[in-house]
Amino acid sequence: MAKAKIRYNCNVCGGISPKWTGQCPDCNAWNTLEEVVVAANGGNRSARLQEGVMNPPKVSRLDKVNATREIRTATGIGELDRVLGGGLVHGSVTLIGGDPGIGKSTLLIQTLAAMADRASESTLYISGEESADQISLRARRLGLDLAKLNVLTENNLERILPLILHAQPGVIVFDSIQTAYTDLLQSAPGSVGQVRECAAQLVQLAKQSGISVFLVGHVTKDGAIAGPRVLEHMVDTVLYFEGDPGSRHRVIRSIKNRFGAVNELGVFAMTDKGLREVSNPSAIFLSRHDSQVPGSVITVTREGTRPLLVEIQALVDSTALANPRRVTVGLEQNRLAMLLAVLHRHAGVFSGDQDIFINAVGGVRITETSADLPVLLAVLSSLRNVPLPEGLVTFGEIGLSGEVRPVQNGPERLNEASKHGFRIAIVPQGNSSPKGIQGMEIIPVTRLTKVLELLFK
Repeated sequence: MAKAKIRYNCNVCGGISPKWTGQCPDCNAWNTLEEVVVAANGGNRSARLQEGVMNPPKVSRLDKVNATREIRTATGIGELDRVLGGGLVHGSVTLIGGDPGIGKSTLLIQTLAAMADRASESTLYISGEESADQISLRARRLGLDLAKLNVLTENNLERILPLILHAQPGVIVFDSIQTAYTDLLQSAPGSVGQVRECAAQLVQLAKQSGISVFLVGHVTKDGAIAGPRVLEHMVDTVLYFEGDPGSRHRVIRSIKNRFGAVNELGVFAMTDKGLREVSNPSAIFLSRHDSQVPGSVITVTREGTRPLLVEIQALVDSTALANPRRVTVGLEQNRLAMLLAVLHRHAGVFSGDQDIFINAVGGVRITETSADLPVLLAVLSSLRNVPLPEGLVTFGEIGLSGEVRPVQNGPERLNEASKHGFRIAIVPQGNSSPKGIQGMEIIPVTRLTKVLELLFK
C-alpha cells in the first residue's frame, strides 16, 4: 500500500508547502499553514504522460466555435434574478456567503420552491448541517409546498455525486461547502484541501451536466468567505448576503458575476413568512422628516444597474479631544478626511476642532465618489445649523482642486429623483440634462465654492 504523504496548506490563499514554515511562501501570511495528510497517488507519472500523448486535448479556434447564448431560468424571486444578471444560467455555480442567521438557507429554500412551482424544475436541497426534520419545520413555517422539495442530508461527496447523476435535478443547493468532504483526502471537513477539492468536483459536475449549483459558504469574523481565496475564483458568481442584525432588511450584493453586472444589489425584508422582495428600495433608505433638519441631504447612488436614493446624515460637534473623531458608517473614512481638507483649502471652512460623524441611512454601503458633494453639504449644514432646501437632491465627485466632477449615468439618477418628488437638483455641469426634466429645476455647478454660494449665503 502506498504511504500517505504530509503537506501543509495555507488557510488564506490555499498555497501548498512541502514543510511547515512560519510564513506562507505564496501570500506571506504568518502562522497560516495547516498540516494535511494526503493519500499517495498510485498512478504512474510516465503512464499519465503517455496517455496524454496518445489522447491529446483538442485545441479550437474561436472563430470555429459555435457560441450559443447562455440559457437562463427565472428563479421566481425578482431581486435575486436582478443580482444574478437576469436569471439562473444553466450549468453555473453560485457561491453565497453571509453572517450566521442572516437568511441564506431561508432564501435558497424559497428559491427552490419558487423554481419548482414556476419553471417546473426538479430541485435538490443538500444539507450537511441540518437534519431533514429541521429543514421540514422551516419549510412549513414559510408556507412552502413540501411535495415539490427534495432534501438530502449528507456531506460525503462520494455518496452524493452518484445520486445527483442518477436523479438529474435542474438546480441543487449545497449547504454548506465547509461541511463537505471527500475520501480522496484524509483531512477534516472545512480544511483548505477539502473545501477546494469538493468545490472543484461540484464545479466539474455543473459544467458537464448543465446542473445549476448554489454553494453556501461560511464567513470569517472579518466578513470574508471562509476557506481558500481560490474558492471565489472557481465559481461563476459570488454573492454576499448582508444586513444589520437589528433591522429586518437584508441586502444581497453581487461581488463577481461572469454572466452579468457586478455590485448589483437586491433588497429583501425578513418577515415571519420568510424573505419578501422590496420593490422600491429607495423608500427604506430615506427617512422623511416632518420638517427640514440640519445635517441631512439626499443623494442618488448607483448599485449595479439600479439608481438608489439614500439619505446622508452628518453630525458636527465641538470636541474636547486633542484629535477630533472622524466616524463614518456606510462610507469610506479616508475619503472623508480628504474632503474635509478640500473644504478647508478651497472654501476656508475649518473643522479641525470638531467631531464629525457621517451616516448613510438604512445600512447601505456607498463606495462610489458621487457621494462627495452630498457629504460636504451635510457637514456644512450641521456645522452652521442651517437646513438645506426642501426637495433638494445632489450628487457629484469633488476633486482636490475644488472642482465638481461629473459621475456616470447622470440622467438616470435625475429621473429616479424626479419619480420620488424631488424638485431641485444640484449636479455637476457634465451631468445636467440637455432637455431638462419636467417639474425639476437642475442647477449645474463646476466649483465647490459656487455650491456654497448658492446654499450658504
